[in-house]
Amino acid sequence: MLQLSAALTRNERTRPILTGKVRPQAIDLAATGLSPSEMFWRQLKFGEFDVSEMSLASLIIATSQGPTDWVAIPVFTMRQFFHTTILVRADAGILTPANLRGKRVGVAEFQQTRAVWARAILQREFGVDQREMTWFMERLVDRSHGGATGFVAPAGVQLSYMPPETDIGRMLLAGELDATLYYYAQRNLVDRALTDLQGRTEIRPLFADPAAEGRRYFAKTGVFPINHCVVVRRSIFEREPWIALNLFSCFLAAKDVLATERLAALAGHFETGLLASDLRTAVDADPYPYGIRSSRAVLELLADALYEQGLTARRVALDELFAPSTLDL
Repeated sequence: MLQLSAALTRNERTRPILTGKVRPQAIDLAATGLSPSEMFWRQLKFGEFDVSEMSLASLIIATSQGPTDWVAIPVFTMRQFFHTTILVRADAGILTPANLRGKRVGVAEFQQTRAVWARAILQREFGVDQREMTWFMERLVDRSHGGATGFVAPAGVQLSYMPPETDIGRMLLAGELDATLYYYAQRNLVDRALTDLQGRTEIRPLFADPAAEGRRYFAKTGVFPINHCVVVRRSIFEREPWIALNLFSCFLAAKDVLATERLAALAGHFETGLLASDLRTAVDADPYPYGIRSSRAVLELLADALYEQGLTARRVALDELFAPSTLDL
């Protein structure tokens, strides 16, 4: 039995593994739940865990600079339409994405995957370039993912670091920012924002109906952006290459557990006589597919965006990231 340490975000798709309900075959996995911000920083800077979720953008950036300590597995536990989380000041005159030009925009970290996606969609869908805004980054160098990957602001990008005594929320409320790509009010080892923006009339979403914008974008592009994958320590993988498929199967099994739970929950709400196959159809639709084949176009788009935004000096290929045994999954 191979003993490995792991760090995972606490979400529905990882819950069966964190609770021990699902375990990988031939692996004794000691799993810890962490916030993604802290987890990625600890892995990139200190390499504390044998297995973990990982920022796809940071992994691609690190890989563009040479071999990393990590081999990726195509398990994608987090997806979102990240441009729909943009918040703006109600008095900043930002009624459409085009109005972001010339504005002061906050970001927890410039190279974080969700920020890369938001900027890519602003560029592709609305013609707004990252160089047309002034950026303010909350995480300081020593506690940032970019601090571990040698981040410097891309050419033409105006970026400043926020003073340690403030954060995105306070700067928004003070009128020192016009917008932010995302706001996460939870303190951890990396993030410091605690200001509650819920119910504040000074702040509103850029898109009046974020869900409708997400549906519009998906209907047009077929892209459901990914921000996390799973990685395993390269030295362990090279010694025990079988662990890539065993871990992949474990995460698939965790999704099967959730599907069974959803099936049981739905059954209690349907009238007697509804066919079991109808219930199964309702449960089987999977917006979070694992594997390369189902997500290749999304992954390629992210690699393109990182290169176009000046965060990688070259275009990184997927086979540089993922375990060879997983490339046909």
